[in-house]
Amino acid sequence: MDAANLTTMALRVVTVEDDARYRASLATLLRHAEGFVLEASFETGDAALEHAWRELRRGRTPEWDLVLMDVELPGTDGIECVRRLKSRFPELRVVVLTVFERTEIILEAICAGADGYLVKRTPPERLLLELGGVAAGGAPLSAGVASTLLALLRHEEARRGPWRDGAARLGLTDREQEVLGCLVEGMQYKTVADHLGISLDTVRTHVRSVYSKLQVHSVAEAVSRAIRERLV
Repeated sequence: MDAANLTTMALRVVTVEDDARYRASLATLLRHAEGFVLEASFETGDAALEHAWRELRRGRTPEWDLVLMDVELPGTDGIECVRRLKSRFPELRVVVLTVFERTEIILEAICAGADGYLVKRTPPERLLLELGGVAAGGAPLSAGVASTLLALLRHEEARRGPWRDGAARLGLTDREQEVLGCLVEGMQYKTVADHLGISLDTVRTHVRSVYSKLQVHSVAEAVSRAIRERLV
């Protein structure tokens, strides 16, 4: 389901969490929150993947809009689950929800295709607000995670020194660079449209082109590459 439809319908959410108590609290929160529908709740990543593959074998795609994925899971870990789900269902939004705030895990999750990274201590109201932003093309990041990425950006700028015109090498147009820059700033699609004075559909067209040229599948992945290669 694309972002245009997500904005007018309840988000169909799946949770993947091995902690029974936290899994139950998420289920309660989502069942009572307006704009969300809890489609399924899995204890392991393997169970979620098996359900998705079973739907594929039946000629269907899972009726999921958003997956909340823990990192530390029995069996296949959460980051590998993100990678497998995004490789088969690039339009599916997958947000990591974990206790870990280590830089290497954040970057690994984003490079695997995660559309956002939130920590479990996020208050329930804030969590719902962040997840609701996914419908508008947002890439939810907890404050500490955002700070980590900004610190990494500053480190990369200092390490790399002079500007390298990677954007031109990748064939990004000036407008695509502007759109990518807005995404790096954390803007949602509608805010990008208002900021640049273009339509929402035009923003989506530019984002799809950016994804293709950068060979990425999510906003978070595009932002990660933009930061690493100084594309904006």
